[in-house]
Amino acid sequence: MPERNIDFGKYGAHGIKGHEAVARQLDALANFIATPITQRRGLLARLHYLTRTDHARQAARDAGLTVTDRTLKAWLDGKRKPSKKNLQNIETAYRTVRRHNVARYLLARLNRDGRGTRVEFHPLNQSQVPRPRQRAIQYRTLNVRQWNRIIEAWAANNDAALDDAWINDATVDLGSEWGEYEYVTNIGFAA
Repeated sequence: MPERNIDFGKYGAHGIKGHEAVARQLDALANFIATPITQRRGLLARLHYLTRTDHARQAARDAGLTVTDRTLKAWLDGKRKPSKKNLQNIETAYRTVRRHNVARYLLARLNRDGRGTRVEFHPLNQSQVPRPRQRAIQYRTLNVRQWNRIIEAWAANNDAALDDAWINDATVDLGSEWGEYEYVTNIGFAA
């Protein structure tokens, strides 16, 4: 694409890719468990979420948590502690299952029967860029009406698909200035 930044930050600009900011905001809307997995309370909350029904257990297995029921019971009873690798597997499985479970709800809230959701684009930070090289980038808002591909890519944790969906389904609607918002300090929206 002609407007894609090839050498971002060369002159001192700071920001993150727009799709990463969107994923961060969607993660905040998903209401993940706040207690760290390294604490007993956080571990138990994640394990209960992943094992409360047969469907949840199957989803956890599909997401990569492949331990026996006996091991899960020992973890839940506090008789054994998971290794660091298993803690990482539990966290990954929990986030994958949680994203999958809330995706349909978020999609309905963000699409709002075709009305869409107002999105705020906060421009990148140019405070470290020398004055002659700074660009005049405005704070922008846009009503994004189609969230289907964005939510689908986020739920699948597919970074490349999320970038493609965010650029082609949302940012491009900013008009000829869409390339200025490939990197941002924040993307804001609510559901």
